Amino acid sequence: MSIPAEGETIQIHSYKHNGKIHRVWQETMVLKGTRNIVIGANERTLVTESDGRTWLTREPSICYFHAEHWFNIICMLREDGVYYYCNISSPFVYDNQSLKYIDYDLDVKVFPDMTYTILDEDEFEDHKQQMNYPEVIDTILHRNVEKLISWIKQRKGPFAPDFIEVWTNRYLFHKQLRIRE
Repeated sequence: MSIPAEGETIQIHSYKHNGKIHRVWQETMVLKGTRNIVIGANERTLVTESDGRTWLTREPSICYFHAEHWFNIICMLREDGVYYYCNISSPFVYDNQSLKYIDYDLDVKVFPDMTYTILDEDEFEDHKQQMNYPEVIDTILHRNVEKLISWIKQRKGPFAPDFIEVWTNRYLFHKQLRIRE
């Protein structure tokens, strides 16, 4: 698997278990790219839904993807604090200038005070039946919801106190480089 380079712009492709495209983010700047972790940032990027509808993201976001964990984390930088939208998903792969993963519907929304709520459990159950998720996938996904909640409680990974500052500064550095070019 190739690795995206720091400063490179990539797309993010979200699929469903049946292999159909779910959503595409047109431009995300890579802040860190290794075989296991990709951290990116985007701001007012065009998002295309599977039905062709498009919209722009509203605020700057720092995105965290891991090749071994079954979740990814979007840190949305808003005026009243950082909100986290966590997708329960397959680990990412990087292919042809695109980071790709399977979205498994379950989401965890985390508020600036680190309280959280689990979202879309009904959608998960519907898709589990429609797309015949294997029992092993169901087990892995629920185990990773627990792991994610543990990270939130322990302030681990993107929930660590200095994570946002470090990666926002890196993003601003790369934005300035692009302006100078």
